[in-house]
Amino acid sequence: MTADELPELLEVQAIVRDGAGLLDVREIREVTCGARRFPIYAIGLGNPARSVPAAAFFGGFHGLERIGAEVVIAYLRTLVTRLRWDRVLQQQLESVRLVFMPLVNPGGVWLRTRANPNGVDLMRNSPVEASARVPFMVGGQRVSAGLPWYRGVPGAAMELENQAVCQVVDDELLTREFSIAVDCHSGFGVDDRIWFPFAHTAEPIAKLPEIYALRGIFAQAHPHHRYIFEPQSNQYLAHGDVWDYLYQRADVASGRTFLPLTLEMGSWLWVKKNPRQLLSRQGLFNPLMTHRQHRVLRRHVPLLDFISRAACGWRGWAPAEVDRAALRSQAMALWYGRAPA
Repeated sequence: MTADELPELLEVQAIVRDGAGLLDVREIREVTCGARRFPIYAIGLGNPARSVPAAAFFGGFHGLERIGAEVVIAYLRTLVTRLRWDRVLQQQLESVRLVFMPLVNPGGVWLRTRANPNGVDLMRNSPVEASARVPFMVGGQRVSAGLPWYRGVPGAAMELENQAVCQVVDDELLTREFSIAVDCHSGFGVDDRIWFPFAHTAEPIAKLPEIYALRGIFAQAHPHHRYIFEPQSNQYLAHGDVWDYLYQRADVASGRTFLPLTLEMGSWLWVKKNPRQLLSRQGLFNPLMTHRQHRVLRRHVPLLDFISRAACGWRGWAPAEVDRAALRSQAMALWYGRAPA
């Protein structure tokens, strides 16, 4: 593989070499794209004991949204660089497990398509069905792999890339008392949004008080932030959302908390500042100018670092049982416009 083929993958491999002895690296799957073969890596650092909480970071689900992978890779790079000298980080990693899948869909990144090499949109590919009507096409379709948002063949197993994600979530996150995940995307509006489940229904999740408490401590730590926290269903419903699927699997395990979040970076702002990006498919979803790319990384890497710290210290902010009803009521009023049932 040469440097002009898949620079994101080469950067991940460079970080793995630089972090030798510090990182746990697994090749979970290998996907083919024509004559090329690309590995899907899961990279761990910190305490692997199941008794500690975990935070996981995912990028590159959609091949067109390269900035999502770049944000995750940039955060991993900063950790590996700091770990040689940062005693505070070293101590933090004794109490938390961090997991990275920076490039979930390397074939899609190579092809510069939203879908994987089979034409399947990985975020419409789980067996979860929406409980109400979804937006035409956008909510997932089974008409043709040649059209966007294709879900895959009915009844077929999930795509290899999603199987890799499910394996890592099962192994590293759902086995713990507390875990949290951030999946980095771009392309929706001008605002940066942090979405949480559900996407398939407008009903609230059971862990709504935890999400509301997390939003609260983030606002305390970053009072001038510009993120909009909301359930994805506030924007649209969709079939096949992978995080809905994994959240529902996790929720069966009584007493455990799994909070999957999606960072949806507002790419329309980049287009507004540089309308010529409309002439490029990449330009619809990524900041093409170097200084804007650097600005995006500076903005979002601190969010990922906050998530790591929040996972590490979750017992200090997770709601006590006596507070859950009040927090749920506030969350319902904020996000659903109604009192809890």
